[in-house]
Amino acid sequence: MISNWFKIFIYHLKQNKLFSFLNVMGLSIGIAGVIFAILYWNNEHAYDQWNPEKENVYQVLNVIGETGDTWGTSSIPFGNTCKATIPEIEKICFLNIWYNESVIKYQNKKLIDKKITVSDNNFFDFFPFPILKGSKKDILKEKNSVAISEEQAKLLFNDQDPIGKAINYENQLYTVKAVYRLIRPSTVEPNYVFGGVVREGDQNQWGNFNYGLMIKTKKNSDIAVVLKKMHNVNYVNRTLKDAKESGQTPEQYIKENGEIKIILDQLKTVRLHGTKASGQSTPEGRGNLQLLYIMAGLSALILVLSLVNYINLATASAIKRAKEVGVRKIVGASKNQIISQFIFETAIVVILAILFALALVELSLPYYNNFLKKSLTMNGGEFYLQLIFIFGLVIILAGIFPAIYISNFETLKVLKGNFSRSKSGIWIRNSMLIFQFGIAAFFIIGALIVNSQVDYMMNKDLGFSGDQVMRISFNYQDYKTKGQKYQTTKQEVLKIPGVQEVSTFAGTFGNSTNSSSGFTHNGVFVQPRNVEMDFGFLEMMKIKMVKGRDLSPKYASDTVSNWLVNETLVKKLGLKNPINTIITSGWGNGTPESMKFKIVGVVKDFHITGLQNEVPPMVFINTKTLKWNNFGNIYVKVSPNNLTETLAKLKAYWEKNINPDYPFDYEFVNKGFAKTYEQQGKQKNLFFILNLVVIIIAIFGLFALASFSMERRLKEIAIRKTLGAETDVLLRTLSKQYILFCLLGFVIGIVPAYILLQKWLEDFAFRINISFIPFSIALVSLLLLTLIIVLTKAYQVTKIDILKYLKYE
Repeated sequence: MISNWFKIFIYHLKQNKLFSFLNVMGLSIGIAGVIFAILYWNNEHAYDQWNPEKENVYQVLNVIGETGDTWGTSSIPFGNTCKATIPEIEKICFLNIWYNESVIKYQNKKLIDKKITVSDNNFFDFFPFPILKGSKKDILKEKNSVAISEEQAKLLFNDQDPIGKAINYENQLYTVKAVYRLIRPSTVEPNYVFGGVVREGDQNQWGNFNYGLMIKTKKNSDIAVVLKKMHNVNYVNRTLKDAKESGQTPEQYIKENGEIKIILDQLKTVRLHGTKASGQSTPEGRGNLQLLYIMAGLSALILVLSLVNYINLATASAIKRAKEVGVRKIVGASKNQIISQFIFETAIVVILAILFALALVELSLPYYNNFLKKSLTMNGGEFYLQLIFIFGLVIILAGIFPAIYISNFETLKVLKGNFSRSKSGIWIRNSMLIFQFGIAAFFIIGALIVNSQVDYMMNKDLGFSGDQVMRISFNYQDYKTKGQKYQTTKQEVLKIPGVQEVSTFAGTFGNSTNSSSGFTHNGVFVQPRNVEMDFGFLEMMKIKMVKGRDLSPKYASDTVSNWLVNETLVKKLGLKNPINTIITSGWGNGTPESMKFKIVGVVKDFHITGLQNEVPPMVFINTKTLKWNNFGNIYVKVSPNNLTETLAKLKAYWEKNINPDYPFDYEFVNKGFAKTYEQQGKQKNLFFILNLVVIIIAIFGLFALASFSMERRLKEIAIRKTLGAETDVLLRTLSKQYILFCLLGFVIGIVPAYILLQKWLEDFAFRINISFIPFSIALVSLLLLTLIIVLTKAYQVTKIDILKYLKYE
């Protein structure tokens, strides 16, 4: 029986090559989209799932003030006090929440590594990577200890045993205590873990939020209780003490200064559902949950479109097999047998579609990985089980309805030969075609709005100009003489032909600044970003002053107690006449009383972070004002003429005079800032690609249905032509229903498009307003596409041989 079904399938495959091709290709495109989404989904949800401690480990974040930033760092005394006073906390771990990039030296070998972290002794209790060699416990107990990943050990030591060897990191020697094997994906995937994260002098500094803090709770602990107790630690040790010192009640102090709010992100879910902290709060970064949902949703939508297309084509072409079904019923075939046969045929089509889909994914996977910056592969038991599930689901959704529809053909009506003139099933096909138009409208509108938002972000005035300004890494290791070395470098670099200006500030455009300090003025608490900068920095970046003056070497007080503020800070403090206002701040090495700053100028707001964020309040001081330097880059403005020669001379100077161990690393400021909307650019490209896919599938369905519909009306057309109907009249008659379907589908598609895209735009502090233009373009595009396809086919039909279709009438 199955052999007979297969022969019948092959026969109809040959008789309907076009419809069969469209069926297989439509389904394969839809299935490929779902496979891509599954690969991305699996990878993002696999982070830290290998870790047996994932349920009990939490990252500690702090929200400072009512409207303050969220920080992924904490202070040493806060963590130690929590461990000592909260019995539910089993262990704590201080570590860097970012990777260091540095040179690792062993004998005559030198490697530059970008995944270096520094931690305390508890690191491997929180991330228990398998230890292959060396100590199993207390690996980082000594400050000069280091653990190395298996891959780096092979690169650095070849076949030697690394244990006990000394390596050089930032001019200090560290002894290799252990070699571990990385398990990916993980929140932390370091190639080196160095000990000695806690710096001297920070043990009692409650205000120094310099350390990543993770806690491990005892099993079955109530995390809400732990969080409440951690808040109490801050209240007792900071709020009460500071309020007493300032002569205020705790309520008054909190009203003026705000209160530190603690957030605990569970390791199990931190990748996708963790709090959006200021900057990176985990070394491997956060997952893009929005992009994940967009890809999953759009891929599912395309699969639905493919299934609708398949069902539409299957029910349309089924009429050609009506007599076959009628004869089979006469000779004794049951309804269940007919259903089974057509589900069997659907299963073959789905197998072919999955094979094509896998080939399509395999060919496209390198581009997909580049798009996501991943290394996804099609393997693993979970993936194959999901593939089997897709196979079964597609067969059920695509095969059941056409099979039942075909099995319900009335035998007598079929055998009399007038079934093709019945209206059975037409309303279903038309409804599905309208649904296809709705999905196509949604994608076209979405692509246009996403494109408009990205273009707006790329073209918006940022308040600064990074044209021809380079950010060059200043990898100078001696922090005590860093400021002096910078001044020497500045003078020497200015002598290089093509260099126009040189300056610096502690931060990067797109990633904000390196520090933030809160203060209260006239009862208003603010948490501004700190900008330590060299003279001439604002002028070089073409950042404008709106009131007062810029900091200048002409005024000695500009390196002692004068600062600038931006417009946002002026508004938050409610300053009507900000110039010469004295503000007390704890920023610096002294006490709050000793740090009094005078505002000498107001800086026009500019975007130091991406357009997703509001412009933060900011204060600006000269680098010489503080007793330390946080800047890590030098900004150099170069002439566009002879740029290659200028870069070569800069490179030669840097490698000889700054740090010969590091390569010359630079990036133009405009290019660096563009990375802030890189994810939105990806979403723009994603919509564009999926838009093409949807239109292709819609064309498949529209062309096939138009062809089938018009072929059923050949006798009607022949009679109309015999009675004198002109070609243009026939074209209007044949195409008007499809225009109506297009309009109905468009109306259906615009509602979800508007709601979902309005929700998407809410993530941007600076965004476009949705206008009628993308909806108009989508409507015109759909109408033109419909008319081109339908009229092309209709024109072919009007050229039929009349006698051929009337000779039996």
